[in-house]
Amino acid sequence: MYLVHAHLRPPAQAGDLPLDVRALVYGCAGPEDGVEHVSVHDNPPSPPVLGLFLVSDSLARAEATATAVCTRLLEDHPAFSGWALVRAEAPLIVVDGQ
Repeated sequence: MYLVHAHLRPPAQAGDLPLDVRALVYGCAGPEDGVEHVSVHDNPPSPPVLGLFLVSDSLARAEATATAVCTRLLEDHPAFSGWALVRAEAPLIVVDGQ
């Protein structure tokens, strides 16, 4: 399982994430996408980040799948008019002393 962070950019009018964003993400993902869990990190003034936990055979495929799911989300739901996907990538985790 891989964690991929999808960094979103709101429209210039600073739109808010829909309250049901997690359900909308699940609705854009098919069984073949392997989306197991979605978390939402919406801490203004930072732009929102969606955390997608995906079952995949490689990190590259997980990142590509997260990109595809988020692209569907932004294209298919009017609440995301003007939003953009900045990047979808696994976060770098640094362990102290390593």
